[in-house]
Amino acid sequence: MALLNFKSRANRQVSSPGLGDLLGGWSIEVMPRTAAKVDDFRALLPAGTRVYIAHIAGTPIEDMIATARRLHEEGFPVMPHFPARSIPDAATLEDWIKRYRNEAGVQEALLLGGGQPEPAGSLDSSIQMMETGLFDRYGFNRLHIAGHPEGNRDIDRDGSTRGVDQALAWKQDFASRTDARMAIVTQFAFDARSVTDWAERIQRAGVTLPIHVGIAGPAKLQTLLKYALACGVGPSLKVLQKRAMDVTRLLVPYEPTEVVAGLADYKASNPDSLIEQLHIFPLGGIKEAGDWADRQENTSPGRLSRKEL
Repeated sequence: MALLNFKSRANRQVSSPGLGDLLGGWSIEVMPRTAAKVDDFRALLPAGTRVYIAHIAGTPIEDMIATARRLHEEGFPVMPHFPARSIPDAATLEDWIKRYRNEAGVQEALLLGGGQPEPAGSLDSSIQMMETGLFDRYGFNRLHIAGHPEGNRDIDRDGSTRGVDQALAWKQDFASRTDARMAIVTQFAFDARSVTDWAERIQRAGVTLPIHVGIAGPAKLQTLLKYALACGVGPSLKVLQKRAMDVTRLLVPYEPTEVVAGLADYKASNPDSLIEQLHIFPLGGIKEAGDWADRQENTSPGRLSRKEL
């Protein structure tokens, strides 16, 4: 039997203070069906990596809990999604929370409205789930919420940011009056400027929650375009479209190196920014995403690639 190559974040070298800040503690997202194809996550991810479990519509809660239990037993902090519109009522929400806590040792959650156009029942938003007090009752000590640097047409159909801004202000107040550890996790973006401008804007509005910036891991361009369109990625989609126009690069896998370099430069120049770390969507594979992050963490000083898209 081959020995597993267990990873560690210890003694890693990075190319700049800004990059080191972002890569220190990056997280990753998986689905039960993709997790089932991985023999042992300890061979792919550094110890201590927070693993989010995406709850796609139609996924049985039993599959979600089994995946959470397996990751917890392998030593990873586990953060399952709780999509409000997929949860019929508060009683079901309580059942899920209780089962995650008792059967899988989970103490963290990402709270989302969810992508379903119509709610399954009485729950319609992450705010409603937070108001129940159930997460505190069952010992959940970390709650993350969604951030939308490029807006969210499902919430603000007029193209404004009025609805998402009001919701974020409510959640900031919730964080201020409770002991929950909270952070904002964004949808993946391909343009650093759209993220940094948004981070500055919400900070001026009084938000103090740290931001974990979503990025797409290495993947084929066709795969990224499909997910970007499905997830409603906005202005930064132009970055991919520009790349698609270059025939010589169509077959070259995308890597998020440029957007990360832009974020790292910004972080180095603005150390008080809310931007804290990266969250990787492994659209091209978990191993590929982990290997890419590993290469960036071990890049020699001054050698971070900044290939032009």
